[in-house]
Amino acid sequence: MTNLTLLVLIASAVLITALALYALHLWRRVWTQEKTQADALNKQRERIGGDLHILASSLLEGQLPLIEGAIRIKVLLDNYDSNLSQDQRCEVFHLLFAATAQVPTHAEWKALERSVRRQHERHFNELELQHKAAARAAARWLLDEALPPLRQSA
Repeated sequence: MTNLTLLVLIASAVLITALALYALHLWRRVWTQEKTQADALNKQRERIGGDLHILASSLLEGQLPLIEGAIRIKVLLDNYDSNLSQDQRCEVFHLLFAATAQVPTHAEWKALERSVRRQHERHFNELELQHKAAARAAARWLLDEALPPLRQSA
C-alpha cells in the first residue's frame, strides 16, 4: 500500500467519522424537538382537559348558560380529541353549535335590533328546553367517564 493510498484511506475515515458525528448531532436535535413538541401537546391537552372539566361542571351547576356552555364544550372537544368529540353522547353539543352558528356575536350582537335579539333569545330558550337534559347528561358523562380525572398541582 502506498503512502497516497494510506493517506486517502485515513482522510476518508476521518470524513466518514465527521459526517457520522454531524448526522448524530442532527438526529439529537430532531429527537429533542420531537420531545419538546410532544411535551407541549401534552400540556395543551391537560389544559384543555381542565377547561373541559370546568365548563362541564359549570354547566351542571347552572353557572353557565346552556347554549354558551355547549358551544364552548364542543369547540374544546374538537381540539382535545376529535374521536371523543364525535362520540354519540356528545352529539347534543354539535347540534346546539350548529343551531346557533348563524347568530352574530360580540359587537355584531349588540348592533342587532332589539326585536331580532329577542327572536334569537326565544330560539335559545326553545333549544334549551329541548336539549337541556341531553346536554346535562353529556356533561355528566364527560366528567364521570370520558375525561381523565384532574391532576392536583403540587
